[in-house]
Amino acid sequence: MNKKEFFWKLGYLLASGAVFMIDQTTKAWAVRRLRFGDIKEVIPGFLNFAYAQNTGVAFSMLDDHGNAGRWGLSVVAFVAATLVLYFFWKTPRSDDRILGALALLLAGIVGNVVDRARLGFVIDFIDVQFGNWHYPTFNVADTAIVIGAGILIIDMFLSKKKAADETANNEQTPTNN
Repeated sequence: MNKKEFFWKLGYLLASGAVFMIDQTTKAWAVRRLRFGDIKEVIPGFLNFAYAQNTGVAFSMLDDHGNAGRWGLSVVAFVAATLVLYFFWKTPRSDDRILGALALLLAGIVGNVVDRARLGFVIDFIDVQFGNWHYPTFNVADTAIVIGAGILIIDMFLSKKKAADETANNEQTPTNN
């Protein structure tokens, strides 16, 4: 890896660190302002800020496993963060979409695992609803994970389409022998 590539990747990691800090700062705000049942209505009937403690994974699944679940989920998250970092350093500098997605995943994973290890739960506070439909409460780290994973999924389909298009173009191009 050359020096220029290293500094570009370092920039992505700094951006990841910034997302992590935004996550932790907003969670600290939620603890101070929302923990005792206050609900801040941001967009009436659609977006509220309401404090929640999530001891499980996404949508509070696996939240009834106590301390073993806490540390088990922390270990899984640590392994996931390590794998994300591994793929981050293996990804070529020219693949900005993947590097950005991995940086978002890393920020989100670390943001939630820090909560889980430090507090025993993850702080959630973003509450979205539409009529009778109510989405589970989430946080900035969850948003980073969803966006990062979404970019990776989109890239997977774009890469397959690009490969299929290249194969079709190669089959249509006559060769001169």
